[in-house]
Amino acid sequence: MHPAARHLVFHGAIVLLFGLLLGAPYAKAIKREAAAHIVNSWRVAHLSLPIGATLMFATAAVLSSLSAPAWLLWVVSVALIVSAYGFCVSTPLAAVSGQRGLSSDGATGLGKLVYLGNMVGAVASIVGAVALLVAAFLSL
Repeated sequence: MHPAARHLVFHGAIVLLFGLLLGAPYAKAIKREAAAHIVNSWRVAHLSLPIGATLMFATAAVLSSLSAPAWLLWVVSVALIVSAYGFCVSTPLAAVSGQRGLSSDGATGLGKLVYLGNMVGAVASIVGAVALLVAAFLSL
């Protein structure tokens, strides 16, 4: 297995565990009958992070079979890792702050951090997807 793939698996395992642990505050929000947008924010955090980890595991599984330059495989890996950690910051903070982080306009305090985490996550995801597409094309 390529070292970049091993890093994806390791960080994917961390993100998976973190996402699963966010089930506790999600359940607590349901039990205390929190506002619907807060419950939904916890649901997004609890479900989306394990999905991101699954993407990292799937990418790691195919990374070593691609005949692309090593640096490109590292771009895929690092971009997906950075993306996952960006969302590890933004999704629980969105639930805690009650802010969605879709715009920096009017955001204050934690809202700015939610926005920053979302932007880091989104941009890094796109970079990783484009790099993976290039690596797949070069491997044809």
